Amino acid sequence: MPVAELPGWASDDLDAAFAAWKATCHVAKAPATAELCARARAVRETGSGVGRAFLEAFFEAEAAPGEGVLTAYFAPIYPARRSPDAEFSAPVRPRPADLRVENGAVLRVLANGAAEPYPERAAIEAQAAEAPLAWMRPEELFFLQVQGSGLLVFEDGRRMKALYAAHNGRPFVGIANPMRDRGLLPGNNTSGDAIRQWLAANRGPAADEIMRLNPRYAFFRLAPDDSRPPVGAANVPLPAGRAIAVDPAFHAYGELAWIDGQAPLLAGAFPSYRRLVATLDTGGAIRGEVRADLYLGEGEAAGVEAGRVRHTLRLWRLVPKP
Repeated sequence: MPVAELPGWASDDLDAAFAAWKATCHVAKAPATAELCARARAVRETGSGVGRAFLEAFFEAEAAPGEGVLTAYFAPIYPARRSPDAEFSAPVRPRPADLRVENGAVLRVLANGAAEPYPERAAIEAQAAEAPLAWMRPEELFFLQVQGSGLLVFEDGRRMKALYAAHNGRPFVGIANPMRDRGLLPGNNTSGDAIRQWLAANRGPAADEIMRLNPRYAFFRLAPDDSRPPVGAANVPLPAGRAIAVDPAFHAYGELAWIDGQAPLLAGAFPSYRRLVATLDTGGAIRGEVRADLYLGEGEAAGVEAGRVRHTLRLWRLVPKP
């Protein structure tokens, strides 16, 4: 179908979307898309309507089948400490020396040379941390692990990026539904903010029990803050509001997609998300063809918005015209 017939196409800032795609489209592997990327990068005009004209001239839309789920994520900025205290009690752990990935399986290498599946979150947290990178509030470390990366601000004002280094190979399990089912949160208010507030208010054994329902555990490395956006799985900086994480079994990195997110389930959410985005990342909970996680940027405001996104999703691929 013509892209101009997509729901909401006329209202999107397609010049901004085009500029974001031009900056990242070099990761596309499909020859036709790579050719259009080169053409786009050769466009020097920057006036209003240039991006819209290019997209409408060279792309058409193909609908993905059925409906799915749109969520969102962000790059958090959290306080951290060099030494633990009663509040900052959770260690940011580096990738363990005994962790090995073999044929897609994440293994722990034992002293005798044998290997076994890497332990779940509860077992990892029961062991003392070796050479922790920093110390955080437990609930904020949990959300840092869910988001995959973030910025840590230490007590002396120094800022360091916490970058994903590895995980323990266990499946990601969301805690929103169990918290709702246990009556800890109302059904229409399982947003990220509501979850964080409950975990902070119940810091200790009660919050630990809930967080340990998710057996996946992420390890990090620290790098100096270069003030650049975080890098996604496609190895390019993520443009805020214009990048999605997808299931790589169904989507290649560098594709253009149109998302139409409607019927929000969570209180306080924006009613709809209709925009052009690029497929630049993936995530442990992103599975299926009609499933997208929209990157919304850095910091608290982005986090509040991201935590409220759970919309019914329709998705179209933008493909080069024949």
